[in-house]
Amino acid sequence: MDIFGEKVVRFLQQLHFTGVLPENIQILNPYRDNPEIKKIAERFYTRFYGDTRSRRMLIGINPGRLGAGVTGIPFTDSKRLTGECGIPVESVATHEPSSVFMYDMIKAYGGVKQFYSDFYIGSVSPLGLIIRNEKGNWVNRNYYDDNSVFRLMYDFIIQSMHTQLEFGLNREVGYVLGKKNYIFFREINEKEKFFKTLTVLEHPRYIVQYKPHNADWYIAKYLDAFGGE
Repeated sequence: MDIFGEKVVRFLQQLHFTGVLPENIQILNPYRDNPEIKKIAERFYTRFYGDTRSRRMLIGINPGRLGAGVTGIPFTDSKRLTGECGIPVESVATHEPSSVFMYDMIKAYGGVKQFYSDFYIGSVSPLGLIIRNEKGNWVNRNYYDDNSVFRLMYDFIIQSMHTQLEFGLNREVGYVLGKKNYIFFREINEKEKFFKTLTVLEHPRYIVQYKPHNADWYIAKYLDAFGGE
C-alpha cells in the first residue's frame, strides 16, 4: 500500500488546470510557480503523513495568496510552518490570520503530530484563483464567486476530489469550512457521493475577521464536531 504522504506529493506535483478562464482571472499554482514550495510540500507530507493511516478531510475553498499560495500547505503561513511544524521557509515571511486560528485549534486538539495523524486538509479547488481588481492589483478569488467560473472549473474539481479520496480518506463525513463553500460543495456531493454526510464549520477567515473575540468558542465547536465521530 502506498504511503499517504507520497500520494499527496504526487498529486500536488501533477496539478494542472487546462481549462480556459476569463482574461482577468488567473490560476494560482504554487507547486509549479515556486521550486521551494515543492521541497516544503515534500518535507511536510513526508513528516506528518509518512504512513498508511486513514484520515478525515477538512474541505477548504481554494489556496490563498498568503497561506497555501506561499507555503503550499493549507491554512499554514510561513510563521506556523516554521514554528509549529519545524519546516523553515527561506524565500519569504508571511503572517496569515486564518493560519493563527487553525493552529490554535490544532494545538487544542493535541498538536500537529496528533492532528495530522487524524486529518488531511484539502480544498474544493486545490489550485487558487486571483483576479485583477480596479487598481490593477491581483487579489484572491474564490471558486464560487462567479458561477460561470465554477462551471468552467467543475470537471477539474471533480477529478481532483476523486484523486484525493484515493489517498485513504474516510468517506463517512467531510468537514466543509465556510457556509457558502458548503452550499456549493453540497451540490457537488449530492451528485458525486464523495462523502456520506457533510458537516459545516465556520471558515477560519470569517472567525478571525468577524468573531475574533469568540475564537475559543469556535475552537471548541471544531473539537466537538471532530469528537462526535
